Amino acid sequence: MIATLRGSLQYKSPEHIIIDVHGVGYEIFVPETTLHQLPEENQEVFLHIHTHVREDALLLFGFASRADKQSYRLLLTVSGVGPKLAMAIVAAVTPGELARAVSGEDITRLIQVSGVGKKTAKRLCLELKDKVEFIPDLPSDTTQTDHPPQDDAINPAVQDCISALINLGYAPADAEEAVAKVFEKLGEEAGLQEMLRQALQSLA
Repeated sequence: MIATLRGSLQYKSPEHIIIDVHGVGYEIFVPETTLHQLPEENQEVFLHIHTHVREDALLLFGFASRADKQSYRLLLTVSGVGPKLAMAIVAAVTPGELARAVSGEDITRLIQVSGVGKKTAKRLCLELKDKVEFIPDLPSDTTQTDHPPQDDAINPAVQDCISALINLGYAPADAEEAVAKVFEKLGEEAGLQEMLRQALQSLA
């Protein structure tokens, strides 16, 4: 599971970008909002990554902020919303806007997104209403890709551990809280396996 990537931006286009990480080029699909925040080619970039696994492909989707990634992953849980539509929604509304629209059942705001009709907007409100409370409406929505959050810079295992817990079915907010407590206890040298073990114990 790839949770984050830091490397040299080798290529960028509206369709995809390529990040070189120690000689390995990763093709990543990004929303337009993230694309506009990327530095020039051959400069360092940092992205939060969602790994989408299909029978015939392994696709990487990159986001400038953790909140955007969280929104994207939530959107994928809605019936009828695939990777392409979820990306369009993330590009059109900030995480905070999405949370407000869903909580307030603002169908008019949601159907302004290309590809979202009334039926899809209603499904978004119905299926996400109890899941969007954790989405922050903070300046992190516009975090520059070359200035990653400090916790990721300290120990990339933090994000890997959070992703693992979410994949096991825990709510993102609970996963982040548990990992934060374990990280504070173990310190900067904490390894993924030990962090995950203790986080699972605290969530049990």
